[in-house]
Amino acid sequence: MGSLRFSFSFWNNNPKPPTPHSSRPFSPFAVALGITAGAATAFTLLISSKHDPLKPVPLWGSITMADNALPVTQSKNGSSFPSSILTDSLNLLGIGFRRKSIFGLKSIDVYAFGVYADNNDVKNYLAEKYGALSGSQLKGNKEFIQDVLENDISITVRLQILYGKLSIRSVRNAFEESVGTRLQKYGGSDNKELLQRFTSLFKDDIKIPSGSVIHLSRGKGHVLSISIDGQEVGSIESQLLCKSLLDLYIGDEPFDKKAKEEIELNLASHLQN
Repeated sequence: MGSLRFSFSFWNNNPKPPTPHSSRPFSPFAVALGITAGAATAFTLLISSKHDPLKPVPLWGSITMADNALPVTQSKNGSSFPSSILTDSLNLLGIGFRRKSIFGLKSIDVYAFGVYADNNDVKNYLAEKYGALSGSQLKGNKEFIQDVLENDISITVRLQILYGKLSIRSVRNAFEESVGTRLQKYGGSDNKELLQRFTSLFKDDIKIPSGSVIHLSRGKGHVLSISIDGQEVGSIESQLLCKSLLDLYIGDEPFDKKAKEEIELNLASHLQN
């Protein structure tokens, strides 16, 4: 069968958890996926780092900063995310999902994502202003999220591909639409060159079978770096681009609202510890 190519105008946010997949590295595209079913999006802690990520764990739990010594799994489908990546200080804040509806007839689970942040950066940039506030006070606080988006905090979005017939062209087109919309939101309409520089990193010869991992990382100096299955594909220094990309996951209209709430609570936990 050929690669799936679809217009992102068809994406919706109807909740449904994705199917099991391997815990290899993945990437972030604007491939729209639905939010997982309500409270059923609770997360389970793996009892051992040797646990098979393809086998769902029957126990339920929520992500907390105290648990970050263990891997974390979304119990509904067994999607496994490590508690930290790249460096020990990049800790998991929340897990979400994106899914695609084709003409309202069939839904396809495209990818799961995890958002990670450097706990030291979170404290250094945000503790003075928000450290005295509780998680409930920071939940839904738009100024707080804008400060997360704008400050030089190291954040990585890890995408794990669930749909095996996804083409890199679909990823590129999805980002062109979703990131392009955010670039206009924050920087006006004259950002076509910046958007083209970003989407051109997803070259046609890149393969992204099910289980592929894409890392979208904002590093120091607002440098956006992209890797696919551990291979660096390029980087761009742009505060506007970094902010626009992260807005997809933690902004006013995130791909997964439940994931954003979890991220807010765990950011607050970072500030209070």
